Amino acid sequence: MRYLPLNDQDRTDMLTRIGVDNIEALFVDVPAAARLDGPVDLPRHQSEMQVERDMQRLAAKNMTAGSVPFFCGAGAYKHHVPATVDHIIQRSEFLTSYTPYQPEITQGTLQYLFEFQTQVAELTGMEVANASMYDGSTAAGEAVLMAHRVTRRTKAVVSGRVHPQYIDVIANLSDMGGFGLTQVPPSIVGMEELLSHIDDQTSCVVVQNPDFFGTVHDYSALAEAVHERGALLIIAFTEVVSLGVLKTPGAMGADIVVGEGQSLGNGLNFGGPYVGLFAARQKFLRQMPGRLCGETIDADGNRGFVLTLSTREQHIRRDKATSNICTNSGLCSLAFTAHLSLLGGDGLQHLARLNHERAVDLASQVSALDGVRLVNETFFNEFTLELPRPANDVINALAERGVLGGVPVSRLMPDGGFDNHVLVAITETCAYEDITAFTTALEEVLS
Repeated sequence: MRYLPLNDQDRTDMLTRIGVDNIEALFVDVPAAARLDGPVDLPRHQSEMQVERDMQRLAAKNMTAGSVPFFCGAGAYKHHVPATVDHIIQRSEFLTSYTPYQPEITQGTLQYLFEFQTQVAELTGMEVANASMYDGSTAAGEAVLMAHRVTRRTKAVVSGRVHPQYIDVIANLSDMGGFGLTQVPPSIVGMEELLSHIDDQTSCVVVQNPDFFGTVHDYSALAEAVHERGALLIIAFTEVVSLGVLKTPGAMGADIVVGEGQSLGNGLNFGGPYVGLFAARQKFLRQMPGRLCGETIDADGNRGFVLTLSTREQHIRRDKATSNICTNSGLCSLAFTAHLSLLGGDGLQHLARLNHERAVDLASQVSALDGVRLVNETFFNEFTLELPRPANDVINALAERGVLGGVPVSRLMPDGGFDNHVLVAITETCAYEDITAFTTALEEVLS
């Protein structure tokens, strides 16, 4: 089929019909920082073979996570994914499956989603979980919208220690939906004063554990105080492996729990696709976004699975829909379930302890260096260091020595006054010689 582009008159007619003067007017809501000011600097026409060569040349400039000691986290974590996981998700009955609209022919898909939901509910200590979402950030945004529906209030209070990209998604949905949002300035130490920001229009308070800086919290007291004011507590997380050893959000009194499931079954993948986890109290079930798979019995008395809840507008009346998220990251959720099933409960606890032990070893070594201060009193597998020099310069110098030493906080919080702070994460994939390499390189850079 030939590609027949529009001519100038076609474009003019279309713009006139929708009531805008030019194409630029269609992008006014996209931040300027997210847009290019001209065409990408690439050749306009090349053969397929030449494109492959050029892309390989560009890719060779990258320092990949698997090629050097790697200590980056900040919401995406490098864990070992067993080869069995890839084998399972590449089986044709899973890889080519689509949305399970017809339960009679998609029992396998519905069953693993049901098992996925069970795993997420047990991990988070909640009563119900949906069949996954895009990623942790969109799950956080949907949780705030859900809290507005449940409480019939219109404002959210978000801790500054929630991942900045999660806050950005919440802010975007709040802005477009006409909802209020109070963003508490980030505080790297101490407990933020969140309760003073709650008023009679506050539907929820959003916090994170471990928080963006890596600090572990117990939000039980906060949950009680938030509930006394008629609001809900939303607890987010970015490192699901931490739930193998930490107190569950459900045990702290959370009403909605959201987070990123990438750490189990899914590689870094250059930032995606990932898998969002979403769980809540059963009494809020009908206000949950996305889909929920349920167990049933067919006409012959056999166990079966169905879509019990479908809340997007394609399924039900638009005025009854709770979300228009159009996918549940099915293959990524299958990878999550396969990996967690292989680990089992004891295996997850062992993996979590191993992550924490490596982090303690690394933190004790690097914080002993002159001018380096460990910010966190408690942490899981990620912590924040305050350096005597700008973190961007230090991280670049470490990369020149073959070590990817972490993520400068200022990269994600450019206006927070954290120029000298760096997030350092370590997982089971880091050997002890990697810890030594990092400590040695950091000492050289700071000397």
